[in-house]
Amino acid sequence: MLTKIKPYKDSELGKKEQVATMFDTISKEYDGLNRVISFGIDVKWRKKVVSIVASKKPESILDIATGTGDLAINLAKTNASKIIGLDISQGMLDVGKQKIAKKELNSTIEMVLGDSENMPFDDNTFDAITVAFGVRNFETLEKGLKEILRVLKPGGVFVILETSVPTKTPYKQGYKFYTRNILPLIGKLFSKDRSAYKYLCESASVFPYGEALNNILRKIGFINVEDKPQTFGVATIYIASK
Repeated sequence: MLTKIKPYKDSELGKKEQVATMFDTISKEYDGLNRVISFGIDVKWRKKVVSIVASKKPESILDIATGTGDLAINLAKTNASKIIGLDISQGMLDVGKQKIAKKELNSTIEMVLGDSENMPFDDNTFDAITVAFGVRNFETLEKGLKEILRVLKPGGVFVILETSVPTKTPYKQGYKFYTRNILPLIGKLFSKDRSAYKYLCESASVFPYGEALNNILRKIGFINVEDKPQTFGVATIYIASK
């Protein structure tokens, strides 16, 4: 049974609605704060995801929980003819659309407001599907993964980039200190929504990672599942297919 962490503990809204509200609130500060929190290493992780996807030569890509479109924009380097960025937060999509327009990628990338657990796409639509730092925000993880399997083409590739917890000393202790003491302080200093960054830390600490997430993917029906820990295990790239 997965522990369900919500952004706003006093709110009666479901996790899905709370996550949308949270990202709407922090959308304008999200990119800058993300770089600070990860020391910019998340840029390197996204490049690895793009490299994995590009090796499959996809024509169509779906980037779920696309946020402000960082990964969707990077995926344009795969030369896919169509990339769709899906997100539940209109605020994040609005920021993403501005970035896409500046890079003159409007003809390639389409930003769509939608729910990852109930997607407006036909079965077997996409050659590749990606999710960067988004699966832990699903209200029901298995439902979201089943939807992804449904819209992925047979033989298509599914790549997740998500936070994880280092298992080796001293990285394990360093990670615990950073997430418990430094991250909340950064959020408190730079964000108008303190609950948001507290949630992002807490949700990362309880989310299944490594073989635990591999097993969930296999249970849903994905095949060729593998995980690649990044930077001492503070993040992991998962690769699966249909």
